[in-house]
Amino acid sequence: MRGLTAILVFAVILAFAGAFALSSRGESSSAAPAQTAVQFPGGRVVDLTYPFNARTIYWPTAKTFTLTKVFEGETEGGYFYAANDYEAAEHGGTHLDAPIHFARGGYKTDEIPLNRLMGDAVVIDVTARALRNRDYLVSVSDLLAWERANGRIPRRSIVVLRTGYGRFWPDRERYMGTAELGEQAVPKLHFPGLGPTAARWLVRNRALKAVGIDTPSIDYGQSSLFRSHRILGAANVPVFENLANVNRLPLEGFAVVALPMKIDRGSGGPLRAIAIIGGQPGGMAAALAGR
Repeated sequence: MRGLTAILVFAVILAFAGAFALSSRGESSSAAPAQTAVQFPGGRVVDLTYPFNARTIYWPTAKTFTLTKVFEGETEGGYFYAANDYEAAEHGGTHLDAPIHFARGGYKTDEIPLNRLMGDAVVIDVTARALRNRDYLVSVSDLLAWERANGRIPRRSIVVLRTGYGRFWPDRERYMGTAELGEQAVPKLHFPGLGPTAARWLVRNRALKAVGIDTPSIDYGQSSLFRSHRILGAANVPVFENLANVNRLPLEGFAVVALPMKIDRGSGGPLRAIAIIGGQPGGMAAALAGR
C-alpha cells in the first residue's frame, strides 16, 4: 500500500508539473515535443490530455483557446522572463464536465471531491462499432459483454469509453462530423457517445466514480436533449471529455488521475488527466478511499 501511495503522489506531482500543456504542435516552437508516456518504478504514466493551442477542438459555439504573449526576452534587470495571457471556454479540449453542467444543484467544479477524480479504471472498447457508425451509442449490451469477458466492473471505478475517434484529432470534420462553427454547425455533429440507458445502468448498478470518453461529448453528436449528461449529472458523476491516448490503455489494471483547473463555481474546466498502468490491482481505489 505504501508503494502504491508513493506512485499516486508521484503521479499527482507529474500532473500538476505539466498542467495545461500549451505546446503548439505544428506551430512555430523551439521546444521539444511533449512526452505522452513516462516509465517509473512500479508503473507507467500515460498522458490523457491534448495540448491547448490554436488547433484545440471546442464545441462549435464556444470560445476557442487563445494564447497572447505578454513578454518574452531579456528584462532591464538582465534576466530572462516570459509570460502569457490565455482565454478559452470551460468546455473544450481535454476537459471536465462538472455535474452542475446539466444538473441543477450538482457539484460545481470546485466542489467535486478529489476521490471522485482519481481511482481504478476500466476501458470499454467499442471502436469497431463506432468507426462503422458515427452515431453509435454505447449500450448496456456493450457493458455486459465487457463483464462476460473481464469480470464485473468494480464499484467506484472510473469507466473510460474508447470509440477510436482519438485517431482523428485535431481534424474537426473527421472528429466531430463537421468543421463548421456557430449554431448552424450543431445539427451537423456526428460522433459516438454513451447511450442514456447505459448511463442509467452504470449509475444504478455500478456506482461509478466518473466517466471518460475520447469524443467531444458523453452524449452523441446528434443528441438534442443531452440525456446522458443529465443522468450522470443528477448522480453527481463527473465526466471527462476529449481524452487523449485512450488507445494506449489496457482494458483494466490501471488508474486515472484527472485534475481540473479549480474554477470557483465552474461548470467544468481544462483537465490534466493521466493514466497509471501497473501497480497493485484494486489498490488505488482503496488507498484513495482511506481503506
